[in-house]
Amino acid sequence: MADAKVIPFDEDRPRRRMPRRVRAVPAPVPAEPDPAAATPAPAPEPGTAPAERGGGWDRRIAGGLAFLRRRVTGEYEVDDFGYDKELTDQVLMSLMRPLYDKYFRVEVKGIENIPAEGGALIVANHSGTLPLDGLMLQVAVHDHHPAERHLRLLAADLVFMLPVVNELARKAGHTLACAEDAQRLLEAGELVGVMPEGFKGIGKPFGDRYKLQRFGRGGFVSTALRAGTPIVPCSIVGAEEIYPMVGNAKTLARLLGIPYFPVTPTFPWLGPLGAVPLPTKWTIQFGEPIPTDGYAAEAAEDPMLMFNLTDQVREQIQHTLYKLLVQRRSVFF
Repeated sequence: MADAKVIPFDEDRPRRRMPRRVRAVPAPVPAEPDPAAATPAPAPEPGTAPAERGGGWDRRIAGGLAFLRRRVTGEYEVDDFGYDKELTDQVLMSLMRPLYDKYFRVEVKGIENIPAEGGALIVANHSGTLPLDGLMLQVAVHDHHPAERHLRLLAADLVFMLPVVNELARKAGHTLACAEDAQRLLEAGELVGVMPEGFKGIGKPFGDRYKLQRFGRGGFVSTALRAGTPIVPCSIVGAEEIYPMVGNAKTLARLLGIPYFPVTPTFPWLGPLGAVPLPTKWTIQFGEPIPTDGYAAEAAEDPMLMFNLTDQVREQIQHTLYKLLVQRRSVFF
């Protein structure tokens, strides 16, 4: 092997001429030392080297074991409403993300309209026969907002009457749709989500898709006025078509004690397979917030003001729904 040529880094020292050697490929010799040449190559990015990938899996496994240990020993916290932030972040969100990212391929617009901090009331349309739109809305806010904020949904009484669903809803941060609970959460600086159409929206026939139903008596506006928090209108397109409801077995619904019993092109004809939602393409758009902190304290008791604000929110959501429907190319793409 040919001797390596040594380049001295001390410029004051006279350089010694090296004997000339015959080489197959002459290598260029720099006139002066290159500081960059002495700089070690940067380490590979995390996750690129096989060893580092293994280390990532090691950390995940260690984190999972620590999570299980805290579950077993009870070393975790829940708030007064039963909300378990750790369980929601590490388990429930992870279970919903494949449906959100891969199945419905949700596109989010206007996330900057949600405040970075402090309370706010997000008001959205409701549809889809089963309330998957609320869950997808929760993932959208958490995963797309720069502050990774959590949305606390207000749910109907029926949700908290079902054995397993009741516990999961509480753990995920949902609470009963009542003014007192909503006001407490807003005053505590939480994001609160409400879908004023209720069962009228989620159980409407397919022929009335994207036509907003009545928004109740404006209770959500009164709550926002009392808390002095902004109202953020939200429009969801894509949920209407996951279970096209072409009929309602009202007699069966009364026997089961539920608001409606949906009949779709696949359910109940295909049995459990008919309960699989269609893979529609979703868009969730958050509109410009409507401030409420400029009103007097007694404004929450003014029925005309509540009617006007409720109508303003409803019209903004309906107009955005029509605009998104015109823009979309297909139900599934």
